[in-house]
Amino acid sequence: MKNMITPTSFDGSSIFAPPPTASNQSDLGQEDFLTLMITQFRNQDPFEPMDNGEFLGQLAQFSTVNGIESLNGEFAGLAGALRDEQALQAANLVGHTVLATTDSTFFDGTEAVGGAIDLDAAASNVEVDIVNANGELVQRLTLGEQAPGTVNFDWDGRDLDGEIANSGNYQVNARVIRGTNIESTTTFLRAEVESVTLGQFGRGMTLNLSGGNALSLAQIHQII
Repeated sequence: MKNMITPTSFDGSSIFAPPPTASNQSDLGQEDFLTLMITQFRNQDPFEPMDNGEFLGQLAQFSTVNGIESLNGEFAGLAGALRDEQALQAANLVGHTVLATTDSTFFDGTEAVGGAIDLDAAASNVEVDIVNANGELVQRLTLGEQAPGTVNFDWDGRDLDGEIANSGNYQVNARVIRGTNIESTTTFLRAEVESVTLGQFGRGMTLNLSGGNALSLAQIHQII
């Protein structure tokens, strides 16, 4: 049979050599592979030697596997470097005020809550609703006609009766009105970053904000 090692092809030089050693017997390294290939050449049937195509095919398979393993190692190193860079960027945000992509904010009972929206086209009116944890409308900000671009807004903490609202978490919903067309839009709310929690077990990093809210680094729209 082709490529079988038969007693007539035994040259006695290597078949009884000790098997190649490796740190993990289930893994075949490059040196082990080459040793087995040389042994196969020395002990092949001289009447039916291995053809060049089959030999090159085995080399190509090993080269592909070895290349994939090397590439995986390089990707793992790159991922680690990116995580370190991201952690450094997040740590630099501590103590800074940011605009974050979120509709939730914390009102401490004194300091005004602010944010912004981005308009891709002019609007006849922009409205921002402040809603408490019970789903009740606390205040509605009417910003009027607005040109394209960034529109800033502030809530002074007063409710519809003019009284200071209770401290706590509030939801901020913005609407863009163009004639009879009304569309909801993304809000960017101001918040101060107090600390950073580094991700573990595949989880991303978390920015911890004043008031107990938390965001991912991807939610940061602007550093003020």
